[in-house]
Amino acid sequence: SVNLTQAREYAEIARQVAEELSLGGGPTLGWLLEQPGVILREAEPTLSAEESWSLLEQALSRALGELQARREAEGEALGQELLALHEGLVAHVEAMAELAPAAVERRAARLRARIQSLLGEASLDEGRIATEVAVWAEKTDITEELARLRAHLEQFALLLRAGGTVGRTLDFLVQEINREVNTVGSKADDLEISQAVIAAKSALEKLREQAQNIE
Repeated sequence: SVNLTQAREYAEIARQVAEELSLGGGPTLGWLLEQPGVILREAEPTLSAEESWSLLEQALSRALGELQARREAEGEALGQELLALHEGLVAHVEAMAELAPAAVERRAARLRARIQSLLGEASLDEGRIATEVAVWAEKTDITEELARLRAHLEQFALLLRAGGTVGRTLDFLVQEINREVNTVGSKADDLEISQAVIAAKSALEKLREQAQNIE
């Protein structure tokens, strides 16, 4: 037979512990039936309240230990996934950096061709062209944005490895990284860099979704 009074006591204590520790879920039927004193056998003596509490403490301690172990394992897996996404994002940023010099040359060539088209048969003033190219290069330079991206990504990895309560800081860094990536996309004026930016934004969105699972 089932000792419903004993089962209710187990369930209530488990509920209180879960609520106090902000743990999800509750005691299952299988767990309750496994607890001492819940299933009564004919020859089984009734446990005293003190004995019941002692046994319940042991059972709850085991259950909480198992729950903590699962949470730690899940946290470790999440951390590894975030680091993998982080490494992918770093690769996209480095691709932008590698593409930048050639992009500057292509922009300069396009500007020169545009000026030549406007002037027609008139001779080109190389000094003026050099000035225009320099101005354009400065407006589209992404060196500072790339430096800030590297710094943000380095800090992101350090926080992940350090552990602790870092969820809000990681969320802030994701926003900063997104802002810098958008700036690179708007300034670069280059197809290949734009493709790297799109890939980076896709990786960043996955990173943001997973980072929200960290406390």
